[in-house]
Amino acid sequence: KVGLISGICMIVGTIIGSGIFISPKSVLANVGTVGPCLTIWAACGVLATLGALCFAELGTMITKSGGEYPYLMEAFGPIPAYLFSWTSLLVTKPSSFAIICLSFAEYASAPFYPGCDPPQVVIKCLAAAAIVIITTVNSLSVKLGSYLQNFLTAAKMIIVTIIIVSGIVLLAQGKTDNFKDAFKGSKVSVGSISLAFYNGLWAYDGWNQLNYITEELKNPYRNLPLSIIIGIPLVTVCYVLMNISYFTVMTSTELLQSQAVAVTFGDRVLYPASWLVPLFVAFSTIGSANGTCFTAGRLVYVAGREGHMLKVLSYISVKRLTPAPAIIFYGAIAIIYIIPGDIETLINYFSFAVWIFYGLTVFALIVMRFTRKELKRPIRVPIVIPVIVTLISLLLVLAPIITAPELAYLYCVLFILSGLIFYVLFVHFKFHWAQKISKPVTMHLQMLLEVVP
Repeated sequence: KVGLISGICMIVGTIIGSGIFISPKSVLANVGTVGPCLTIWAACGVLATLGALCFAELGTMITKSGGEYPYLMEAFGPIPAYLFSWTSLLVTKPSSFAIICLSFAEYASAPFYPGCDPPQVVIKCLAAAAIVIITTVNSLSVKLGSYLQNFLTAAKMIIVTIIIVSGIVLLAQGKTDNFKDAFKGSKVSVGSISLAFYNGLWAYDGWNQLNYITEELKNPYRNLPLSIIIGIPLVTVCYVLMNISYFTVMTSTELLQSQAVAVTFGDRVLYPASWLVPLFVAFSTIGSANGTCFTAGRLVYVAGREGHMLKVLSYISVKRLTPAPAIIFYGAIAIIYIIPGDIETLINYFSFAVWIFYGLTVFALIVMRFTRKELKRPIRVPIVIPVIVTLISLLLVLAPIITAPELAYLYCVLFILSGLIFYVLFVHFKFHWAQKISKPVTMHLQMLLEVVP
């Protein structure tokens, strides 16, 4: 039921979340000056586009929902696919969902607490409520979730347009002082560039989201690549122009000192209508959260279908034709991440974890060119593109470890590998006591949610 317009809105709506409005200073902090900062934002867009084109070939070659999961399964077998689902289901996807909803809660509650920070209890309760609402909408109807995404994407594009047009007007008025000697004094190294890429790519995360719902696309052979070719370059242009707009009113130092760059921009340029910025940023974050929930629920569903999660997670609602149990499970895990205090460490190394699997998935495309020649490939990208993306992924993973080694990277790798213990116990050997525990739970949920395998 997802067409071309909805596909483009899914990509644009999921990628443009809170990142570009709140923390473009993270990229600037790693490279030091305006010139390299804008270059990194553009390069991240190019990398995301190349990666998405590789995923377009994979998505039209293996037309299964679940993103990287079915591709890793086809190329390398169940163990890498299980480790991906293990990491995604328990860390990267729900923690990202939780952080986006927390960002929404902070912006939505800020007007009610002028002059001070909103209480953490209020923020967390509002974030949990947002998760419940988004989960409910996406459990009730694919079409409703898709329509909500389209509306919220349109809303966020309004504020994006306002910021870009304001920046163009300021440039036309001669506000170009901050762009002089744009590369002077930059602190560029392999380590700083890779960390800048991490922060930039976090804002671009979502470029692969359409591959999670391949089975729900109308005419995926046409709409999947078209959505990618239109959606991601559109986001790249928006991101670069928004950063240029920020630099028209802020020096590098002022931008680094700003708590929320878009709000600072609004206060200086849009006053007395500066209240529009937090309102539309709230729309933007909730739209990004909705897109994340819409797609990530399909990963849980596919993992359940392959026997890598509880069987009930592979069930589809009889009446609504949505993977309701998988979406509810995903929302419940996200709410758990809201309860404790700081999960910044997990988010800081989010890119490290996901680019391990992004690189492995694109490498799977290269491998299957030789091992699965019989598969039909409606889209065939030049082999040089997946080779470049694989090498850049390897560089992104290894560069921070080599230049600035930290124990957190080791912990991240150990957590990924710890999934092997659960794979051996519950998937490979299929312990009978685990099946006895899960069977009555599955039957009860099946009756409660009116779902079928």
